[in-house]
Amino acid sequence: MLIKTLASSLALATALIAGSASADSISQETTQQVQQIRNATVKITYGDTTFLIDPMLAKQGAYPGFDGTYRSELRNPLVGLPMPAEDVIDDTDAVIVTHTHLDHWDAAAQALLPKDIPLFAQHQADAAMIREQGFTNVRILSDKAEFDGVTLSRTGGQHGTDEMYASPEVAAALGDVMGVVFQAPGQETLYLVGDTIWRDEVDQALDEYDPKIVVLNAGQAMRSDYDDPIIMGKEDVLRATQTAPEATVVATHMDAINHMSLTREELREYVQAVGIEDHVVIPADGEVISF
Repeated sequence: MLIKTLASSLALATALIAGSASADSISQETTQQVQQIRNATVKITYGDTTFLIDPMLAKQGAYPGFDGTYRSELRNPLVGLPMPAEDVIDDTDAVIVTHTHLDHWDAAAQALLPKDIPLFAQHQADAAMIREQGFTNVRILSDKAEFDGVTLSRTGGQHGTDEMYASPEVAAALGDVMGVVFQAPGQETLYLVGDTIWRDEVDQALDEYDPKIVVLNAGQAMRSDYDDPIIMGKEDVLRATQTAPEATVVATHMDAINHMSLTREELREYVQAVGIEDHVVIPADGEVISF
């Protein structure tokens, strides 16, 4: 698979495999792009349709750290957006909110997004909440949906371990989550894994859909009362490359929220150490990965 990276503010692009190419030629060749915005916020351009995923658009330090988590004394987000929030929203055709935790759906996004924009939520509870916030075109991705020629398929996951979910209080805080598979004629399948640890649902999605692009939330977020993470980490990146050896893994959800315990730099070192650098991309904020 040909992978190219674009700096969002530049007209030049660098092809990771095929060498350098001009921005015009890349634009002509590109049919899919993943732009890392910040944290778990990404823009996925799939053919001619652009989806904004899990928008958190607040300024640096707008919110207190999450109680009961690693480094809760730090304010979120830890870094600013790489571009004006209005530019993040620009050209967005639809929004996907995988779950309504603050670092995936915040007040700034709610204030800035058009209230009639098509928006997909995981279930009725999240959809009702988002409608109460004034959004009028909210759709529930209960299984599959079609949007602008793109098939969206919901996948499962769990935002922490079984031990955590055995506690009603912790389970309520962690809540429900989803992943999404993107498919369209003539396009490579993309799997947005979402905020989950590695579970059977992930194996099932990789086996059923055989994605060639896997967007993996890999920041290894930690609570302060458990030793295990609540999303994936570096070993899961390795496992993804082993389970889906023909796929490119795009690692995201790092360096922006207090409870992320894995940094991009640490992941880069690990990827090099285990020899999977040809299968993993770790984009900087604002960077565009083109396929």
